[in-house]
Amino acid sequence: MPLDLAKIEATLLAAADAAAGHTLPLFRTVLAVDNKLAEGFDPVTEADKAAETAIRAVIAEAFPDHAIIGEEWGTTGSSEFSWIIDPVDGTRAFISGAPVWGTLIGFAHNGVAIAGIMSQPFIGETFLAVPGRATYRRAGDALPIRTSGQTELAPSRVFTTTPSLFRTPALLTKWQAIESATRLQRFGMDCYGYALLAAGHADIVIEPFLNTYDIAALVPIIRQAGGAIACWDGSEPTGGGDVVAAATPELLEKALELINAA
Repeated sequence: MPLDLAKIEATLLAAADAAAGHTLPLFRTVLAVDNKLAEGFDPVTEADKAAETAIRAVIAEAFPDHAIIGEEWGTTGSSEFSWIIDPVDGTRAFISGAPVWGTLIGFAHNGVAIAGIMSQPFIGETFLAVPGRATYRRAGDALPIRTSGQTELAPSRVFTTTPSLFRTPALLTKWQAIESATRLQRFGMDCYGYALLAAGHADIVIEPFLNTYDIAALVPIIRQAGGAIACWDGSEPTGGGDVVAAATPELLEKALELINAA
């Protein structure tokens, strides 16, 4: 049976709207913050948990036979089709009042994300992709997006959440190779950085240690906008790992060569 892309798109939008009903009222308020880790800091709030619950309800009603994988509530169901959720990607930004967090919902077939949404409801922006197109939505307008088309490292603009992610000497060497080969580096963007790459405002995003819910929704947004994305060993990134995204396949190849030579 062919995929109902219109229904998938409608479900992504409805689920993102449902999540916003729980995230927006709590953004820039005094929140209780729990820490998932015994050592270190991996914050979670009421907004994360309630938003994922709302997203799951929308998906389950539309596609009851599909699997759902979420950061907060784990995996339910088993299917060749799966929905992969990060209700608040960038919780550190969320609890700091910085509007670079987003709700991520990806739709995957046999482990490869083919549709996805990144919703930033405070700014009112949505980046969405289904097979054949990627769009940017704000204030009632829906516009096609394309990457910058950059193919060279030297002029590239690079995002990573923080250089401290590259916490071993080997990882730091890889980051320094990218940093020294490119023009501009910016930090702390979380999922918003990948969306800006898809829209042509950045050229490379590089991050290690991603989980599937950190990246699955962003994979089709980047690809349908003309970009390319892979794990550092060249493998499919939907499942997470050490990931680099680039404005073009040519730029991705050059970034991967640099990473793996370092």
